[in-house]
Amino acid sequence: MPELPEVETTRRGIARHVTGRTVKQVVVRNPHLRRPVPGRLQRELPGQVFTAVERRGKYLLLRAGTGTVLAHLGMSGVLRVIDARVQPGKHDHVDFVLSGGRCLRFTDPRRFGLVLWTRGDPLRHPLLRHLGPEPLGDAFDGGYLYARSRGRRVAVKAFIMDARVVVGAGNIYANEALFAAGIDPRRAAGRISQQRYERLAACVKGILRQAIDQGGTTLRDFSDSEGRPGYFAQELMVYGREGKPCQKCGTTLRRISQGQRSTWYCPRCQS
Repeated sequence: MPELPEVETTRRGIARHVTGRTVKQVVVRNPHLRRPVPGRLQRELPGQVFTAVERRGKYLLLRAGTGTVLAHLGMSGVLRVIDARVQPGKHDHVDFVLSGGRCLRFTDPRRFGLVLWTRGDPLRHPLLRHLGPEPLGDAFDGGYLYARSRGRRVAVKAFIMDARVVVGAGNIYANEALFAAGIDPRRAAGRISQQRYERLAACVKGILRQAIDQGGTTLRDFSDSEGRPGYFAQELMVYGREGKPCQKCGTTLRRISQGQRSTWYCPRCQS
């Protein structure tokens, strides 16, 4: 699944091509995504100009005059800007035909993604209004994590992956940040000191920024808005490296299951 760096890479990639462009037509070939593509999107959006492309967590917000397109890439979704004359493929479900001969195309083989339309404040949409702070924003720091974690028995990895606590710290980057911070992913969130949470928050920010700078992580079918793969996978320290030596101490890395997700960690470096 594309995580925050992949979504941010997509946002940056498409923003320069669609901002300021008029939507000439919306073509919906298959409305049956995770939620149905609303019919009013095709009626209300054409003729309007995309004024901005923003991100909230893993959601992309394409703002227009009277509303906002709310998009989520799901497990396998991709948004690309292409020549409007390119013929669609089997999994090309939605096209936003733009002025200037370009097209913003939503492709999703597994159809777990979303393309929605809201006329109200998108940040108050039911899918977004309960989200926690952005991990790269000023509201997210060690003091915040420490305060939110008091009395919590849940494992710290599950805690920082809870979108109500912080958005976008998905499985790949949670594993990497906990390793960088030297924290055992199995430890109860409420038993970690503020000093260690300061370190963890800094690691989350640093790793996400590094991943964004390098274009995200190549996993299965993710590529950026121009079809190029991300390269952060080359930098992964623990994720997917079960049985391999830790690059810091040489200890064999382990994998366990937490909440139906795999967790990788070093039993020596993380305590």
